[in-house]
Amino acid sequence: MEKKQFRRNEILLCVAVTLLVLLFQKSLGVVESYIADMFSYETLDPDGAYLWNIVHHTAMMLLALAAVLILTKVFKLEFGLGLGDWRLGTRFVALYTAVLAGITLVVHVLMTMSGSLPVYDYPLNTRNIIGTLCFQLFFTGPAEELLYRALPITILVYVLGRRINVKWGITLETVIAAFLFAIAHAKWSLFPLTFKADYFQLLYAFAQGIIAGKAYQDSRSIIYPMFMHSISNVLMVQTGYLFILLS
Repeated sequence: MEKKQFRRNEILLCVAVTLLVLLFQKSLGVVESYIADMFSYETLDPDGAYLWNIVHHTAMMLLALAAVLILTKVFKLEFGLGLGDWRLGTRFVALYTAVLAGITLVVHVLMTMSGSLPVYDYPLNTRNIIGTLCFQLFFTGPAEELLYRALPITILVYVLGRRINVKWGITLETVIAAFLFAIAHAKWSLFPLTFKADYFQLLYAFAQGIIAGKAYQDSRSIIYPMFMHSISNVLMVQTGYLFILLS
């Protein structure tokens, strides 16, 4: 009876913490957008291709880092800001990059054959291509991995008192963090109840979250998931650009 009660309490605690983390991430998103909206970008980025996103993700990174530093100071949490197991981390990055490069090429060949290559809201000139690729490479990984990987996984392990293995070395914390990361790519609200998303993008984000979460926990460093995240975005975006320009 005590064991069942413990499990029930553990589930309730996990749900409560997940909702609190979701609320924090959602609130931070509002603040980040507010900060990004404070500036005008017409002079340097007349097509609105990248500068707003750079400011938005810079705010995300700084706010998430502030939360990490506060939690580290107050609760003595370890968020893996160092190199950790650099050999294992490097292997994760190399293998992930090689596999994703092949997948990206196949996906874009299929998209070309079906006439469904991505359409962008800005012209593919030199400034926009360089600006958007710099955004993907230098800002997406550091900002999003801090907020959507390091924070939820570390907090859940701390609150639950241990890692909870699901299968194949993948933990419950990683699955929850991947879920939160996936729904961050959807437009949703509770009042009124709405949900709008590209379901392929949701699935891709969830899968990426699982792999990045495992890399984070196994290497004991958030640095390698940051590299993996940025590299995946650059591969997808630059391959899309290349196929569009060649078509």
